[in-house]
Amino acid sequence: IRKEVKLPISIDTYKAETAKAALDNGADIINDISALNADKKMAKTISRYKAGAVLMHRRGIPKNMQKNPEYQSLMEEIIEYLNKSIATALEAGVGFEKIIVDPGIGFGKTLEHNLEIIKSLAQLKILGRPVLIGLSRKSFLGKITNQGPRERLSSTISSNCLAVFNGAKIIRVHDVQETKQAFTVLDRILKCPAQ
Repeated sequence: IRKEVKLPISIDTYKAETAKAALDNGADIINDISALNADKKMAKTISRYKAGAVLMHRRGIPKNMQKNPEYQSLMEEIIEYLNKSIATALEAGVGFEKIIVDPGIGFGKTLEHNLEIIKSLAQLKILGRPVLIGLSRKSFLGKITNQGPRERLSSTISSNCLAVFNGAKIIRVHDVQETKQAFTVLDRILKCPAQ
């Protein structure tokens, strides 16, 4: 892929050994769903390669994270968790400018938690890093619309547009062309001068 693609390549892993193999073969960004908490060697590995790091919030582990997740203060707890992971990255020598944060839609969150995150994304600005969000075809959208993954394009696009409006800078999607068209329209509306 690296030989054919001139764009940044991101891989999802929380294992330093896998990250090293990917970085050796041309990956640019490590997307760690544990935000450097699963493998203590991950931060140093990312630093050594001067790679980018996506630090994602999650509650629990994939096996149990959807069993009644509870928060006292959802956004405060996400910010505190991500702040600690940013500190871990910086301590290992990862450049601050290389860090991206992800509030972890669907990872240890109820439907209501996911909606609150999208509505409150602007609060993550306090971290000083770009916010990535992955909403594409997620199950919480299906709970609202009663649709399967393949039928969730319009609900994905509407929630992505709201996420961008509320502060997300990077969107992870399945339907690139349709999402690009939606953002072209959104961008035009937002840049339209008021009369």
